[in-house]
Amino acid sequence: MARNGGNRPVGGQALTVGVRVLVRRNTGVDVTGEVVEDYAAVTGPGGGGHEWAPVHRWAIALDDGRLIFADTEDLIIDPSPHRSAPDPDPVVRTPGRHRGE
Repeated sequence: MARNGGNRPVGGQALTVGVRVLVRRNTGVDVTGEVVEDYAAVTGPGGGGHEWAPVHRWAIALDDGRLIFADTEDLIIDPSPHRSAPDPDPVVRTPGRHRGE
């Protein structure tokens, strides 16, 4: 994906908070999640960060629960029609006897 400095991947839909994305980086596997914050104000010239610690524009809450930061060129709008289904039984059971079992 070409870098264009804006919030729109070249030839794609605009990236905004709430959009589902696929994160592609040179290392590791591709992951999916939802954009939760746009740090455009601090990624431009004079906005913040350091040469040795650049600020990434987008905060993404991954489907596995992690929070990562990425640049526009690392993101692709997620083409899947739905997000992963939550665990239908989120109750955490500890070993041993439980009341009513």
